[in-house]
Amino acid sequence: MPLQLPIRLHPDAPHLDHLTPRSAIPGGSFEVTGSLLLKDGELPEAFFGETPASFDMARPTHARIRVPSGAISSDLVLRRNGVASNVLHANVGVPMAEDLHLVSNPAIDADGNLFAMVSGPRGEKVPVSIYRIARDLQMSAFAHDLLNISALAFDPTGNSGRDLYASSRADGTIYRITPEGHVTTFSEGMGIATGIAFDRNGNLFVGDRSGTIFRINPTGEIFVFATLEPSVAFYHLCFHPDGRLLVTAPTTSSNQPIYAIDRDGNTTTFFHGLGRPQGMAFDVDANLYVAASLQGERGIIRVWPSRLGNEMHAELTVTGSDIIGLCFLDDGCCALATHTTLFHADLGIEGLPLI
Repeated sequence: MPLQLPIRLHPDAPHLDHLTPRSAIPGGSFEVTGSLLLKDGELPEAFFGETPASFDMARPTHARIRVPSGAISSDLVLRRNGVASNVLHANVGVPMAEDLHLVSNPAIDADGNLFAMVSGPRGEKVPVSIYRIARDLQMSAFAHDLLNISALAFDPTGNSGRDLYASSRADGTIYRITPEGHVTTFSEGMGIATGIAFDRNGNLFVGDRSGTIFRINPTGEIFVFATLEPSVAFYHLCFHPDGRLLVTAPTTSSNQPIYAIDRDGNTTTFFHGLGRPQGMAFDVDANLYVAASLQGERGIIRVWPSRLGNEMHAELTVTGSDIIGLCFLDDGCCALATHTTLFHADLGIEGLPLI
C-alpha cells in the first residue's frame, strides 16, 4: 500500500482549523478558526464549492463567512493571490419546499410524510392551507380554504398517529384532518389559538395568545390548564420527555424564557436568555432544540442540562436569519422552517418521536 504523504500548503496560504456551528442555511454564517485568514490586511476569497461567499468579519485567526443563496453542502476553501487553503466540509441545508407561509413547526406523520402550512394574511383564506411533502420530496395540496392555520400536530393515540390537527388563530378553531384530507371541527372557542401539542395520553394542549393554555381531553372536554403573560405574537408548545409542557412566547426582547408547566399546571422557567424563541423539538437524549437567537446569532439553539442537572447550557447548532421552527425526520435529518421555505439539513441527530 503506497505511503500517504500530507498535503503541503503554500506558506502564505490561509489555514482552516475548525468550522462551527454544525450546519447553516443560506443567509446564515459559519465561524472559521485558523491562521493567516487575514494577512497584511488582505482579505481572501471564500467559496462553498465553486459558489463565492462573502465575509461578515475577518481577522488573522478568526472569520465569519456568510452562506450565499444557492450554496449546498460542500467544501469551504479560501483563496488569496493564487494559493488556496485546505478545505473543511460545510453542512448547508437545501430547500425542499418553497412559497409557503410558515408561522410554527412543520409536522411529520407516522409514515414519514411532512406537513407545512400556508397561514396567509389575517382574516384571509388561501386556496391551499396545508401541503403534504412525501418522503421522495413530492409536494401536494392536502387541505384547502382553512383560515389562518397557526400550528400542526398529530395525535399519537388516534388512528395510528395519522390524524392531523390544526389550529386557527383567526377563529379559535381546532380542526381534525384525516389522511385523505377530510376536515372536521374538533373544538371551538380557543381565543387566538396558536401553538398546539399532544401529550402521550391524547390530551391536546392549545395556547391562546391572550395568556391561557387549554387542555382538551380525547372526548373534547375543555379545561384551563395554566395561565401565562399574554404574548404579542404567538405561543409555541412542545412536551419534554419527562411530561412537562414547554412553552415559548416570543416578543422583541433579547432575554426571554422558555416556560415549563408541570402536570398540575405549575409554571417555572426552563431556560432564560434567548431572543425571540419560537418552535421547539427534542432529540432522543432529551436535548432541546429551539428556533431563537443566542448572543445575537439567529438559528437553532441546543439547550441541555449539566451533568448535575442544576444548570442549563446553550449553543448554536444551525444558523439562519429567518428560522422559526423545525421538525426532526427519521433519518438523522431535520426540516428547518423559515417563513417561506422548508430546508432539509443532515444534522446526524435522532429526534424524539412524537407519534
